[in-house]
Amino acid sequence: MRLGLIEGDGIGPEVVRATRMVVDEALAAAGAATVDWVRLPMGQRAIEEFGNPLPEQTLAALGELDAWILGPHDNAAYPPEHRIAPGSAIRKRFGLYANIRPARAFAGLEASAPDIDLVIVRENSEGFYADRNMFAGSGEFRPTPDVALAVGVITRQACERIAHEALRLAAARRKRVTIVHKANVLPMTMGLFRDVCYAVAHDYPSVEVDDEHVDAVAAHLVRAARDYDVMVTENLFGDILSDLAGQLSGSLGIAASLNCSGTKAMAQAVHGAAPTLAGHNRANPAALQLSAAMLLHWLGIRDNNPALSSAGERIERAVAGSFAARVATADLGGLASTSEFTEQVCARVHRR
Repeated sequence: MRLGLIEGDGIGPEVVRATRMVVDEALAAAGAATVDWVRLPMGQRAIEEFGNPLPEQTLAALGELDAWILGPHDNAAYPPEHRIAPGSAIRKRFGLYANIRPARAFAGLEASAPDIDLVIVRENSEGFYADRNMFAGSGEFRPTPDVALAVGVITRQACERIAHEALRLAAARRKRVTIVHKANVLPMTMGLFRDVCYAVAHDYPSVEVDDEHVDAVAAHLVRAARDYDVMVTENLFGDILSDLAGQLSGSLGIAASLNCSGTKAMAQAVHGAAPTLAGHNRANPAALQLSAAMLLHWLGIRDNNPALSSAGERIERAVAGSFAARVATADLGGLASTSEFTEQVCARVHRR
């Protein structure tokens, strides 16, 4: 099995290395095939070597792979001509239209919502994000120096495919989907999103479906996050709500995500590159390790390979078990270094 490995910036090399170690151990414990890791350049080092944070040879190599792990990147620190986030460019290039972001509280960690256990399914290809919704150029523009406009794009096809993702996921969980929108003030765009999701739901009679306005959901999450199972929403709303849910679960340092299409997938932690922590063995690798677990589970389902799914489950249990044993990095109130936390997770993936 060949998987891409992209280290990125800041703490990226450390958390990617820690994640690779855990994946290798989990695959061995599950009796799965080993990985041929394909290391690919991206970020500040790629700018220095190739003059581009996302070289064409990296994109070409990704096209030959079905899945990869992406480390965090610090595009805000790139030269002005390279400010577009590499992760966003990769998602657009390979049509990774679904962004799956779970949020759950772990025993052993403090959480504002200790009973949260939900998944936000974010449409990843259009909506109100200007860098993704135009064939050429940006969906954001200024006709005069004093006027700025942004185009939000909602299409039936994109709504249908993200609705299927959410409903399939809910059917394997607690069988409830909440459609999150703002159709009361955006009746054409958000109304289309809501209505198409309801239409797709007819194919999933076992799943209960309702809908709420995004502002109401934000308030309700803070008050009673336990009420939600799976949320499906457009790009901008999903980005905001998943950060809120991640913090309610304890920290963005444990917020995992998977970007996927029907054929390719990318594991990517929600947090940033934290350049001030780089090189100090203090970074929290848990979010990327949990993202890699999601990637293995996705591959296991796609390829009908129970060993891959088992490896993903082993990583999830090992990370949760480490937290329950009060092993955590400093950002979570613990004393473990990056390498010490990773050693604990590696040991625990071998436990049944």
